Amino acid sequence: MQPPASTVYGSTPAGDGQAVRTTLGTWVKAICRALEAAGCDSTAMLAEAGLDLKSLDGPTARCPLTHTERLWRIAVAATGDPAFGIKVASHIKQTTFHALGYGLSASSTLKEAFERAQRYCHVASDAIEYEFSRIGPEYHFVIEPAANVADESVDALVAAYLRMCRSLMGHDYSPLRIEFRRAHPGRIEDFQRLLRAPLLFGAARTRLVFDREAIERPLDGGNPELARHHDAIALQYLSEIERGNIQWRVREVLTRRLAHGEPSQEDVAEFLNMSARTLQRKLGECGVTYKEILDQTRRVLALAYLSAPRHTVSDVTYLLGFSAGSSFTRAFRRWTGQSPSDWRAAAGIGTGS
Repeated sequence: MQPPASTVYGSTPAGDGQAVRTTLGTWVKAICRALEAAGCDSTAMLAEAGLDLKSLDGPTARCPLTHTERLWRIAVAATGDPAFGIKVASHIKQTTFHALGYGLSASSTLKEAFERAQRYCHVASDAIEYEFSRIGPEYHFVIEPAANVADESVDALVAAYLRMCRSLMGHDYSPLRIEFRRAHPGRIEDFQRLLRAPLLFGAARTRLVFDREAIERPLDGGNPELARHHDAIALQYLSEIERGNIQWRVREVLTRRLAHGEPSQEDVAEFLNMSARTLQRKLGECGVTYKEILDQTRRVLALAYLSAPRHTVSDVTYLLGFSAGSSFTRAFRRWTGQSPSDWRAAAGIGTGS
């Protein structure tokens, strides 16, 4: 099933220049519905933010991040509500996150749902990254902005994923705790009333913390066939919108080729049918280097591989393209402050050799 071509309002698809970070127009529509519920004129506020309601038509329309962030600032100022972001989540529809929303609903466990959210996160916005990992008896879902994102936007994502959990597990379900990187809001009552979980503000990262039993419990509504179908649609859509995103293309090449040894920038450039000089220029225009992308990719893969008991530390060293175990251990200590074996022991996953 081929999705229609996506459109980006106020911009053009990225070419040789820096990629424009975008958000689904359906997400912006959820903000507008929340504004209307608060008694505000969402059409006027869209215009003030440089957006037009017609530009949001269609399930694949996308808006530049600069415009959506401006809309968040305008919305918070107009409502005077510190919990406005949390309240936006109640205006999310099944179709807000394109095929990803249906895939999440068809997941067989919450663990599978969060893994799916991490894998296809750029369907909703390429300004947000997720990390999902098991830490001892807990699972941590980290929301990590990859650009300057409004606190309220992250609040909305926290509430959206909590609503997903409750739709799958039951209305009374709550995580062990929720940590916010943002500062303590001026009024906390609505945060407490809507989230119904222990809250911590001013944390190092924004994360939802879950108990292992609940995350791994089979869900009555799980439908693997339906989930795979919507995964395929989400993947097609991602391929469409990220085709010109050079950072994403480099990460994809590295993910596939690291197990054969660390590829050089020249190797990756050749695989992408461009010169090493052109690749370096394109990455420079995005404010990133090849070594930084390589390091980031290895870090994400390392945590994923080490979370799987079937992989030994030696396996992971090989899969990440390190020439020696000592090189992997040094890199992992830089990422986490622990050795791979100590990290696994603390997570209760077992020890690798």
